[in-house]
Amino acid sequence: MLDRSLIDKTYPPIIFDIEKQRVKFFSKATGQTDPVYFDEDAAKERGFPSLLAPPTFLTTVSHEQKNPYQYLHDLSIDMKNVLHAGQSYKYHDLVFAGDQITMESKIKNMYDKKNGSLQFIEFESIFLNQNKKLTVESLSTLVIR
Repeated sequence: MLDRSLIDKTYPPIIFDIEKQRVKFFSKATGQTDPVYFDEDAAKERGFPSLLAPPTFLTTVSHEQKNPYQYLHDLSIDMKNVLHAGQSYKYHDLVFAGDQITMESKIKNMYDKKNGSLQFIEFESIFLNQNKKLTVESLSTLVIR
């Protein structure tokens, strides 16, 4: 059984600079075609301050820490028993190359289905820009079998 006393456990924030080259690389890797992701002049012509980061780019921020799955370790979960059950994003503002993003995360919830044979963990992250403005909320749901 999952240790439900860890619900609302927070993790140290991650501060991440959005670099142009990383935006371009991620954009190419995810098949973006709009020049606002690759060409700074095109982005500025559209009224943006720099290259626009693609919608799921902030997922990469969590991988900038030593152990991005520390919360699973804290719950004594073996990675071979983990399935990714869902990911949702709520966008509040755009993210651009040159921004500095702070990611704050916590274990949001845990629950069971099928009489406890499937256990679920919801891990929430919020992303604030350098002006402390909320840009994105993310909720990752994992199932432990």
